[in-house]
Amino acid sequence: MTQFQFVMRSGPTPGVTFPLDGDQLTIGRDSTNPVAINDAEVSRKHARLMFQGGKYVLEDLGSTNGTFVNGQRLAGPVVLKPGDVISLGEQIVLMYDAIASDPGATVAVSRKAVQPPPVARTSIEYAPPPAAAPAYSAPPPAAKKSNMVPIIIAVGTLLFICVCAGFFWWVDATYRWCVFFPFLSGC
Repeated sequence: MTQFQFVMRSGPTPGVTFPLDGDQLTIGRDSTNPVAINDAEVSRKHARLMFQGGKYVLEDLGSTNGTFVNGQRLAGPVVLKPGDVISLGEQIVLMYDAIASDPGATVAVSRKAVQPPPVARTSIEYAPPPAAAPAYSAPPPAAKKSNMVPIIIAVGTLLFICVCAGFFWWVDATYRWCVFFPFLSGC
């Protein structure tokens, strides 16, 4: 049996693990979300996870800052694969992980390790991220594109002014004012 989880790589609580359990989970800033991330970049209801065919499908819920999988902004539902990097906005980065477990496996435990059942707790404790998890490096910022339109307009305007000045200089130098402009007085 495979269980899935998110591990926060960057954001308000790096290293926190979010176990994914259920057919439909929401991710967002609101504390009622199964995956609640209290950060201004995260919308109240930012994204939704749906369990279909043994896999989770991630879908953005019209969030302000966007949901990204491996650097690509979501335009529709995407099937997640273990190792995928999910970004909520620019600062929140989660690693999607699969944990294989065998419910029929026998576990050997020494008698000293057996303890009474834990007392019910009101808060969720999160395990640190696994040591073998791959390191995440943020995607490089998009290269800024220079806008050539103002430069083209400026060069075109300068060229037009030069052509007009040259034309009027030629008309004046060759005494052709009356040829080109017969409506002038004195022609």
